[in-house]
Amino acid sequence: GEPVACLDWNNNYGDDEDKCILFHCGPVPQEMMIDKGWIDDHQIIKNAIGPGKGYGCNQGRIKPGAMTFASMRTSDGKPEFYIGEGEFTKDPIPENFFGCAGVAEIPDLQDVLLYVCENGHRHHTSVTPGNVAEAVYEGISKYRGMNVDLL
Repeated sequence: GEPVACLDWNNNYGDDEDKCILFHCGPVPQEMMIDKGWIDDHQIIKNAIGPGKGYGCNQGRIKPGAMTFASMRTSDGKPEFYIGEGEFTKDPIPENFFGCAGVAEIPDLQDVLLYVCENGHRHHTSVTPGNVAEAVYEGISKYRGMNVDLL
């Protein structure tokens, strides 16, 4: 019953090994944002080929609170999932950081990121408010019989 967003695993957050910035160029629902977003140029495209060529990037910050993250890939035609939990914090992000972003605190984040890389997952992860990893894990593994790792 909550919205979902697809975000990039992104920059570390300072020296805290359990925090990173989760961000994307705009596909974050308003319900997950602190304030109403605003539309602007995509900064990477703007810097590469000029202003007005990549207009449509939603800008804003993600609300603090508990969250669940997950992703899926295929291996030999079979889906493989990971799922875990963390929280979006109130930590500030510089004003010039474009897109929709939030600071995520995830226990053992470095191990999570190693898992993502070593198991061939991409740099995207889906997030939803709340702690629902156990229920999703049960649904995917027990009732659908698919491989899912609870991180």
